[in-house]
This record gives sequence, C-alpha cells and structure tokens, in this order.
Amino acid sequence: MITLSDIYVQYGNRILLDRVTLVIGDKDKIGLVGRNGAGKSTLLKIIAGYQRSDEGTLSIPSDRTIGFLHQEMNIPQGKSVMEETLSAFAEVRKIEARLAEINKEMAVRTDYETDSYLKMLEDFSTLNDRFLFLGGDRMQAQAEMVLKGLGFAQGDFIRLTDEFSGGWKMRIELAKMLLAQPDYLLLDEPTNHLDIESIIWLEDFLQTYPGSVVVISHDKQFLDNVTKRTVEVELGKLYDYKAHYSKYIELREERREKLGSAYANQQKVIAQREKTINRFMAKATKTKLAQSMQKQLDKMERVEIDEADTKAMVLRFPPAPRSGTVVVDGKGISKKYGKLKVLDNISLKLDRGDRVAFVGQNGQGKTTLAKILIDEIPATGGDIKLGHNVSIGYYAQNQSEALKGDLTLLETLENSSPPEMRTKLRSVLGAFLFSGEDVDKKVSVLSGGERARLALAALLLRPFNLLVLDEPTNHLDIISKDVLKQALIEYDGTLIVVSHDREFLADLTDRTIEFRDHHLHNHLGDINFFLEKRQMANMREVELSKSNNTGLAEEATASGQPKVELSYEERKKLTRALSNAEKKVERLENDIEKLETLMSDPDFYSQSDAQDKIALHQKKKDELTVAMEEWEEAQMNMDEAEN
Repeated sequence: MITLSDIYVQYGNRILLDRVTLVIGDKDKIGLVGRNGAGKSTLLKIIAGYQRSDEGTLSIPSDRTIGFLHQEMNIPQGKSVMEETLSAFAEVRKIEARLAEINKEMAVRTDYETDSYLKMLEDFSTLNDRFLFLGGDRMQAQAEMVLKGLGFAQGDFIRLTDEFSGGWKMRIELAKMLLAQPDYLLLDEPTNHLDIESIIWLEDFLQTYPGSVVVISHDKQFLDNVTKRTVEVELGKLYDYKAHYSKYIELREERREKLGSAYANQQKVIAQREKTINRFMAKATKTKLAQSMQKQLDKMERVEIDEADTKAMVLRFPPAPRSGTVVVDGKGISKKYGKLKVLDNISLKLDRGDRVAFVGQNGQGKTTLAKILIDEIPATGGDIKLGHNVSIGYYAQNQSEALKGDLTLLETLENSSPPEMRTKLRSVLGAFLFSGEDVDKKVSVLSGGERARLALAALLLRPFNLLVLDEPTNHLDIISKDVLKQALIEYDGTLIVVSHDREFLADLTDRTIEFRDHHLHNHLGDINFFLEKRQMANMREVELSKSNNTGLAEEATASGQPKVELSYEERKKLTRALSNAEKKVERLENDIEKLETLMSDPDFYSQSDAQDKIALHQKKKDELTVAMEEWEEAQMNMDEAEN
C-alpha cells in the first residue's frame, strides 16, 4: 500500500495541504474530489513523484509500479500510433528480443550436453514463461482492443502521433498506461477529452482493473461507476468516505450536520462552565475550585468546524448588442478532410434569440460546424451568411490549453482586452476568484480548472450576440458549472452549446440538433425533451445508439414504411398552433369566469348593462366551444407528428 503521512504544501501565504494523511490500498478504487485549485492534482503529483511536499513522508513499496496520467502529457513524435502504444510493453519487447537471440544461438550450437547449453535452455524457458505471463503473445491484439475502446479507428494505427490533437495524444498515453497495468493507476481528469462511448468503455475497463485506481473527475456518473471510496480535498484537509460519489454527497451532509450539532452543544457547555468559573473566581473561598475547573476546561478536546469552501466565481455575460432577425443562414454546407466526409449538404438557420444544443457522437462534426460558423475553418462546399450586426464570442474545447504559460494572469487579460476595459481587469479577475497576488502568477502554474476560469474571464471582455461554446464544462468543478449555466440562462443573445453533459444542458436550450451520419436532425425542446422522445434514460444511450436502421429520420412504422421526420419549420408551425390554441382557451375561460362572478351578485340584474353582459357571456361560451375544437385539432396534429 501507499502511505502519505503529515503531507504539508504551501504556496506563498496559502496552505494547500495542511499535514494530511492518506493510505491507498492495493485494490482501492478512489475518487479524488474537491474545488478547482483545492490541491487534488498536487496530491497526485506527490504520489507519482513529480513533486515533493514541503513536509511529510511518502512510503511506496519498492516493487510496486505507478502510472500517472496528468493534464500536460508530452507524446514523442515520429512514431505511429501503434508503435507508440506498444512502447507500453517495454519489458515484453526486451524479452522478445532476447528470445530471438537465443533462438539464433540454438540454431547454430551443437554442444547439447554442456552446462552452458543447458543454462541457455533454462533461460529460454524462464524468459518464455515471463513473456507469456506478461501477454507478449497477444500484445498487438490487446493494443488494438484498447485503442479502439478509446475511440481510434483501424486506419489510425499507422498514422503518426504528430497528426493528432492534444486530446487524442492523451488517449494514446492512457492506452499505454492501461496496457502496462501499473499497480497504482493515477488519472487526472481522464474523461475531459473522451466521447461518451470511450468513457463507458473506460468505466468497464477500470471496474475490473486488477490494481488500485485513484481518479480526479467532475463526471459524477463516471465516479459512481468506477469508484468505491471518495476522498474530498477541502481547505487543506482530507475527508475520507467509504462510498462512491453520490453516497459521499449524502454522507458529507450528515457529517457536517452532526459536527455542527456537536460544536453547538460543546459551545453551550463551555459558555456555562466559563460563567461558573468567573462567578467562583470572585469568591475567595472558591478560587481554588475555579482554578481546577479552568484546568479541566483547558484540557477539553475542542470540536472544530472548517468553514466550507463555498466561494464561486461571479459570471455575467455583457448585454448582447441587437442583431438582425436572422443570425445564421447556412445552406448546402459540406466538409471533407481528404476522403473523410464529416458534413454532407447540411443546412442551418438560427434566428435572433435561438438557444441550440449540438449533441451526438464525437467525430460526427459538431466542433467542425462550430468552427465553420465562426470562420475558423472553411467549408468544402455550401454557403454561410451571418446576419446584420452579428458579433461572435467563441469558447473552444482547448481554450484553456491555448493560454500562454509564460504570461501572468493579468497579462493574459490585457492581450484580450479592448482599451476601455483595461482599468477593470483586476476586478474581472477578482470575480473569477483570482485576487491579490494571484494576478501576477504565471498561467503555467494554474490547475486545469483555474485555466478554464481564466479563459472564461477573457471571453467576457467584449460584448457579442452569438455565443458559441464547445465543451465549456471541461475542467470546471461542479459549483463553477452551476455558475456558468445560470449566466447562460440569463444571457440575452443567440446561443450554441456543444456538450455531452446532460445535467448542464437541461433547461438551457430550446432546440436540440443531433449530428448523425453526416447530417443534422432538428428537435424542438431541451435535452430532456429530446431524450424523452428518443425514449432513452440518459445522454450516454444517445451517444451509443446506432442510427443505421433505428434513427428518428427513418423509423419503421407498423406498416413497415419509413416515417420521415418533420422539418424544423413544420414542427415549429405545429407547436405554435397548439400553443396559440391553448392560450385562446385559457383566455376565454378566464373571461367567462369573471362574467359569472359578476352575475352571481344579487344586484347584478338591476344594473342597466345586465342584458349586454348576459349576451357577452353566451358569446364567450360559443367562442370557447370553437376554441376547444381548434385546440383538439392542433393537439391531434401534434400527436400524429410525434407518433
């Protein structure tokens, strides 16, 4: 087992880890949780030997191995994906080379009865057993299995690692670690660059992993499925719970409630005893008794409560300048990378105020279309027009990674700031939890979550009316996710969000666009409404579903004929008709209720306009009958469209 004792880490005036102790068993599955910057990554680095603590000891058995996947991986260039992945089998490759040498020697030697020949046979047998034990006879097949599980296609195996983005290089490094099977596997946010299929595959792999796993993640479902123990890092302390994440949330609240009650009760006892001591000290005959009571009070073990770290960034998007009615009008858009087709003759129209979620499997073109819309990459074919006075704010998947490490936080914002915002940059950083001397830190020392907050801060320096966010929750802790979501709900411009996070997308958008088979499939409503219509329990099922024969666009009806999905405009028209009919019925019912209230007054019939109101009442009832028929027809049309 790994033992950390009295680990102390301090940066400047800030105590990051305050003499904490942790024991990691040989088969533990631990989720390491806490706020961004709380010290989770630092703790992993200390365990992995990448960083030393200021004080304390780390004990690791000498015969145990550690694999550490962190957020700044450097993959060697010039090798193919498969070559680099197979480097995980370093010991196996050495044994394989030695076995080949012995085979050559055996082919030429004839001194079969000498001691040296017998020793050679013994070495061959021992090495061959070790080779088979380490999986040498199936390492190629294992490598292919793991690479495919992490999202690589067969054709990717021969491509150079140089051709891949940082996220895909991280997958290569993860594949190497999984194949090497270290005794202790330390994973710092492994799901950030994985699509849903790969996350599910990794969950299954880690559930049966023979060694110990310690993982930092903000994906609650991933933690629930992989871990059985949760260690919280908060305000320099560690709190250890023998439970997965969801249960840990319950246990944490119970602990805090019990601790709060114990603290309050103890404070009452202390106050009462201090009152008695003060009263006895005033009497000469009881001074000795008071002194004895004071000694007992001083020896009392005090219940201490650490104030929970509930600080959150303050995020408000600037008011959106008014744009034209049509914000984006794209027709016949196609995108190819060589022979690889990503988007095929798709169309997209966004009106002012539209709020849209892009969902679907990785590689289906969500990020590609987002980059085409902001003019970062050209389309292969088709035409895109931005509306009058459209200004774009864009947050890329790797926005935080693109920040320059050698700049300070303040310099980073200065490079993105218009002149009129220069005097407000320290206040902006303060709103994102960077205060005092933090503004002079180098970006290179920030955690992934802190970089994400800084990138969001830079985004707010200019007003825009079309906001495009590509996986904005990567690296953000749960509290920061909630703050970002609330700010987006209040944002008054046009919004596009690319995300796999169902919890984040819920109630955030009013239209969901599914990317499937190089085409777009429009659905009115937010992600929950979309999932309801797909009759799927969660976002993972959407990502995993195979759309060749079961997609909404060509779903088989009872007669065996394909059912064509309504266009966005057709469905919008039906929804508007149903909504108008419902509002009309509601308005007429309210009018009739008001008239009937007046008519129930005994003095009503003596009023001069009584007959007019009676006639109006009858007219409203007749109109309600017609309105109910219109509502029923609209509801029937909607039901037919949906079924």
